Amino acid sequence: MGNFIIAGITQIETIIKVDKIPIAYRPFTGRPDTIYTAAGGDAFNCSLALKWLGDEVEFMTVVGEGQNLGMFNPPGREVTLPTENVLPIMKETPMEVLLFDNTRKQQKFEDLKDIREVQYDMARVEPLIRDCDMVVISNANFCRPFIPLAKDNGKQLAVKIHNYKTEKEVYNEDFLKNADILYFSDNSVEIDPQDFVNEMKDRYDPEIIIMGIGEQGVIQYDKKRNINAKHKPVGTKKVENTAGAGNALFACFLHYYLKTGDPSLAIRKGLLFSANKIGYIGTSNGFMTEEQLETWEKLIFDPGNHAQWSS
Repeated sequence: MGNFIIAGITQIETIIKVDKIPIAYRPFTGRPDTIYTAAGGDAFNCSLALKWLGDEVEFMTVVGEGQNLGMFNPPGREVTLPTENVLPIMKETPMEVLLFDNTRKQQKFEDLKDIREVQYDMARVEPLIRDCDMVVISNANFCRPFIPLAKDNGKQLAVKIHNYKTEKEVYNEDFLKNADILYFSDNSVEIDPQDFVNEMKDRYDPEIIIMGIGEQGVIQYDKKRNINAKHKPVGTKKVENTAGAGNALFACFLHYYLKTGDPSLAIRKGLLFSANKIGYIGTSNGFMTEEQLETWEKLIFDPGNHAQWSS
């Protein structure tokens, strides 16, 4: 069991299933079971996934004044996420609307409200960081003070870059220079993903880079073990919606990497974990316990033959 501090963006997500993207104009569309609203975002999804896997999590995020924190623990869910470090200091909770169709096309609308102006109460973090195994943050501005705190306490720092943009790289340099583990998605990267990974490793020298590349799987770079490989996704069930797949993969990778020290095993587990995740609609649905994941892997694959996982 690992002990993680997780800090980053949390938002209210509305996911809408449509016939086709781009959508055709209609003044009204009524269809059952096509609109889903729940908590989401990098910090929430990573925290929830790690809790499902059996880890201890300090969930540190910011939401709007008066926000009902019950949204983080809806009735009937087996796993409870701690909310004592969720600070209601924003004017409103960030929001996202995501449209998706049957071809996996997505169109996302995001409103982060005043998240760039708020500051997290770091006095909450200081007594907890000594006992944690890893600090995991997104590149939200309020997460910046977590960087020196993690470094000064000798903690591994994992950073999920939220919507990378070349023109904002200067803004992100603190995160990029100090991360031991970096996660990117190719959604907003304008060059070939492998070229991008090579640029990031040469410029910032992290220990590990993971880059989600959608239907093609993931690129994994590991400095210490001289790994720079592309891994295919795992096809296990019907794909309902891929939103949140990157957070699921990243969280599962961190869990097994911390537990075993084996990045190749950790990426395999992460791919399987996220394959189950995308069989559900809603970024906080579809997570498994470690026992469920291990059982599922044995049912699907021969444990002694990892040919299915080859690059």
